[in-house]
Amino acid sequence: MPDGRPGERTQGIVGQPHALHHVRTWGAEPLGDGLWRFALWAPGADAVAVEIGDARHGMERGPDGFWRTTQTARADDAYAFVVDGRPTPDPLARAQLGLDLKGPSRLVDPRRHAWTSEWPGRPWEEAVLYELHIGTLTPEGTFAAAMRRLPDLAALGVTAIEVMPVAHGPGRRGWGYDGALLAAPHPAYGTPEEMKRFVEAAQAQGIMVILDIVLNHFSPEGSDLERIAPGFFDPETSSPWGTGIAFGDPAVRSFFTDLCLGWITEYRIDGLRFDAIHEIRDPRSDPEYLVELAREIRGRDFGRPIHLIAEDPRNDPWLIRDGLFTALWDDDFHHALHTLLTDESSDYLADFAEDPMGKLERLLAHGFAWEADEAPEPEEGLPVYGLPWTAFIVHKQNHDQIGNRPDGGRLLTLVDDPRAVEVAHALQLTSPFVPMLWMGEEEGERGPFHYFCDVSPELARKITEGRREQFGKMFGRTDFPDANDPATMEASRPFTDSGSEHARYWRELTRRLLALRHERIVPLVKTGRAGPARVERTGDCSLSVTWPFRAGTIAAHINLGAPPDRPTAVPEVNDLALGDLTADPYAFTLIVSPE
Repeated sequence: MPDGRPGERTQGIVGQPHALHHVRTWGAEPLGDGLWRFALWAPGADAVAVEIGDARHGMERGPDGFWRTTQTARADDAYAFVVDGRPTPDPLARAQLGLDLKGPSRLVDPRRHAWTSEWPGRPWEEAVLYELHIGTLTPEGTFAAAMRRLPDLAALGVTAIEVMPVAHGPGRRGWGYDGALLAAPHPAYGTPEEMKRFVEAAQAQGIMVILDIVLNHFSPEGSDLERIAPGFFDPETSSPWGTGIAFGDPAVRSFFTDLCLGWITEYRIDGLRFDAIHEIRDPRSDPEYLVELAREIRGRDFGRPIHLIAEDPRNDPWLIRDGLFTALWDDDFHHALHTLLTDESSDYLADFAEDPMGKLERLLAHGFAWEADEAPEPEEGLPVYGLPWTAFIVHKQNHDQIGNRPDGGRLLTLVDDPRAVEVAHALQLTSPFVPMLWMGEEEGERGPFHYFCDVSPELARKITEGRREQFGKMFGRTDFPDANDPATMEASRPFTDSGSEHARYWRELTRRLLALRHERIVPLVKTGRAGPARVERTGDCSLSVTWPFRAGTIAAHINLGAPPDRPTAVPEVNDLALGDLTADPYAFTLIVSPE
């Protein structure tokens, strides 16, 4: 059995597949034979105890500021820490007894889950991501209900789901980015055991599970960390959500390492997507925390590849350059296409509204429309740092880009000609970049997706004011739906027209594009890039691009508003054609040529 040394990794119950176990520094850790070690970092506290059921046990303070004790307990027992006379849940609890964020936590032994299958994972080149929100994916909004949708996603060609954060936050509903207990699945979605069954069901369909997590702030409601450990936060740094986190402190770093390794080992997930890493501010550490974390993950054998994804608007994928992360959300793809197809040009879209076709042209050649100031200028036709095309995740819609609009409008509701979105769809799903669909997009969903939450009236008021200030100016309107109203979440559920001819058409288009991707494009991408991309602007709203690989080439010809002035000779035999390149304002042709 583990002796409690930080970072130790053990196998769980004999014969149980993939029951890897990261031994945590923080919280409640099973030691076997009914023993549990309890640890809480509260360096300024005068007294700390752990309450298990009705019994309270004093804890001993160590020189590192952690209070520890070993006690007898059973899985599913209620427990709480008591700091200077006031109870508090375990900040790294695996589960709460209920919705109450200030109530007792529930002891969960991660080694007891009965995994029934092995899972070797999938290589990143095969990734087709599908971003989803557990609470709105189905009418029930649970892990168990979400399992029903997995076979259809697999049949379409989806090979990875990116799950918006599931951490326990305020109330019964929310996007998940304001978690209070970051290691506990929200009870509205189900128990830890039900989440693990959901993960195994996805993997049984050949679908990887990527979990979106937030390391840069806690919910303004529900977290007790500022009281029990003020040193967890750094008053010299800040984020859009309040005081920054003291990532330079070893105890803080171990908290987030325990969190990340816990998700990877205990839930057998295939990777993590880190939200807004530019707001993970760690200016005084060497190495900075994300580097240390990635090295820790890369230094372990999990029996499957682990894929680390970053959201970072700075457009400098230095973590990928150094082999630590796998890929980066590439918002430039969305911005260029969105301005091109909708003529919207306010706020961060303003830079793209000036020659959006030129921005798309540069993106198809380099991965970004432009790189960060500190990043080197890429070689002609190559991504920055010479990265593979699969280092860039491209999307034309996601939860942010839709949900932060007052109307929650999807792209199909914002364009005059639906063929424009079909062409963008084809380009996205057949390029050598990694595509990401937003839930419902596969069948041409036209219903809205809104921001929603379940917080106190005072916090709800501040959220409404903040959204009107931030996004109202961008869209020239402030008629956002009430985020705290349950009806706003209900209105955000997709699949509103699944039985229609429109939905059937879009599902078949998506299936056909992804079949082409898996059968013809992925095999080429796996052979490796053989040179720079070649992009030719053929008109104000048209271009041609060729990506060479060791085993062949991918060539795409795209009209996004008008036919070309200088048509490129296109072979009559092609792998895909939408419309007539010589005559239609929106058209797309793809030719995959093996050597």
